[in-house]
Amino acid sequence: MASGDTLVVFTPLHNEPPTANFATLDLRNNHPVLDFDATTDEEAVFSGYLPENYDGGGLTITIIWMASSATSGDVVWQVAIESHTDDADDLDSDSFAAFNGSGAVTAPSASGEPGYDNVTFTTGADMDSLAKDESFRLKVRRDADDTSATDNMSGDAELTKVVVKET
Repeated sequence: MASGDTLVVFTPLHNEPPTANFATLDLRNNHPVLDFDATTDEEAVFSGYLPENYDGGGLTITIIWMASSATSGDVVWQVAIESHTDDADDLDSDSFAAFNGSGAVTAPSASGEPGYDNVTFTTGADMDSLAKDESFRLKVRRDADDTSATDNMSGDAELTKVVVKET
């Protein structure tokens, strides 16, 4: 694969919610969305498989989302990766690498308009040493409590898709 090629696409229906502080499934004009709260860090988890044609580069994760009502303010997205290395990782416990963040990204100018915002990973430990032909999980979080940057958009951020591309 070449840089910029799409490797995996996740929709809200692929979410495997954690046991606490999870984004909630909702519908917007019959489009499934995951609602991420404005005051509590909430997460969604997606399981995938990195295809054999992955060429070993970094990853760019694009979060496609809308604001439930806001037309201004900033949202902060964070993403962490957990690789499932053959005969090495114990799936009885979580082993996500550290979160990478989008920084503060501005809400779309009208409620219902999609925003496309990126979180990037360099190859190696930054993406939990994920390799081709390997299973993995991806955790997406709205950093509502301003841990990594200021998230001041009121109302829910509604995730519509997560796109994983090779950088």
